Amino acid sequence: MAESDDNRPERISDAEHAVMEVLWAKSPLTAAEVCDEVCAERGWSLATVKTLLGRLVQKQAIAAAPDGRRYLYSPLIARAEYVGGESRRLVERLFGGRAAPLFAHLAEQEALTEDDLAEIEVLLKELRQ
Repeated sequence: MAESDDNRPERISDAEHAVMEVLWAKSPLTAAEVCDEVCAERGWSLATVKTLLGRLVQKQAIAAAPDGRRYLYSPLIARAEYVGGESRRLVERLFGGRAAPLFAHLAEQEALTEDDLAEIEVLLKELRQ
């Protein structure tokens, strides 16, 4: 992705993220096909989707390949890479770069289910091996 002044990839907005999710699920897609997936749910027009696609191309998050009179869009970054970067940013920004306070906060807010806790315990056991 394009680099900003602090050498981090340029941020993807929530609206752009919705478009990325569509493209991560299936690509390449035309703007109309992306609109078929998100426009009704979000109250967007095709023009809105085209604007978002253009921004994502500028940020080098997606590629636009000509296909006759239209373009086919595909992600240039993997979803796992994006989620990893956003997770690190969240932990750095809100919890001083430490994950433990994040888990403590989630536990205090009762945002963790028993299934979540069991999954975290399994992950911790794997990390310690």
